[in-house]
Amino acid sequence: MYSVIVFDLGNVLIPFDYQIVVKKFNRIKPGLGKKFYKLYQDNYNIHRDFEKGIINTEQFLTIMLEWLEGKVFGKKFCRIYSSVFSINQDVVDLLPALKKKKYKLVLLSNTNPIHKKYGYGHYDFLKFFDKLILSHEVKSLKPEEKIYRAVQEFTRQPASKHFYIDDILEYVDSAKKLGWDGVQFTNYENLVEELKKKQIL
Repeated sequence: MYSVIVFDLGNVLIPFDYQIVVKKFNRIKPGLGKKFYKLYQDNYNIHRDFEKGIINTEQFLTIMLEWLEGKVFGKKFCRIYSSVFSINQDVVDLLPALKKKKYKLVLLSNTNPIHKKYGYGHYDFLKFFDKLILSHEVKSLKPEEKIYRAVQEFTRQPASKHFYIDDILEYVDSAKKLGWDGVQFTNYENLVEELKKKQIL
């Protein structure tokens, strides 16, 4: 029924926790992390513009380092900012099983070049994907139609052949509007149940 399984990255394959960043900046100067995170949340459009490729790494860094009062510089910032990730091994272990069943695997993520270079980019499980469709590279963010179309441009498969897994329901619903099927990721057990129900596993 399906030939393409599309995975979101953050909070599906790799949970993330920005409190790690807050604590690390607080260790540099008391309260610095808390102040930084408040500015980050209040100016979330900057994060989104970075993910969409509207602003580049240099421009993003200039703003971030200013918020950190000159206490943190370039690479150190990138390493701390990218230390938010861990691996959801149960979900990652589904990838080789799906690969054996001859599904085309695509990663679809709202992400940025710093997180890729200093965070998840070295993870071994990425080798199971036939293609990474990353927001900053295709200049589009979920739930915009363009980013889903970028997946189909690669797969050359009808919309109905795509099954999408994302922790954000709005993003799954946007895929469904284009004719995909999908499920909101809540936990590993529920995902396996859904994949079996759809006869994917």
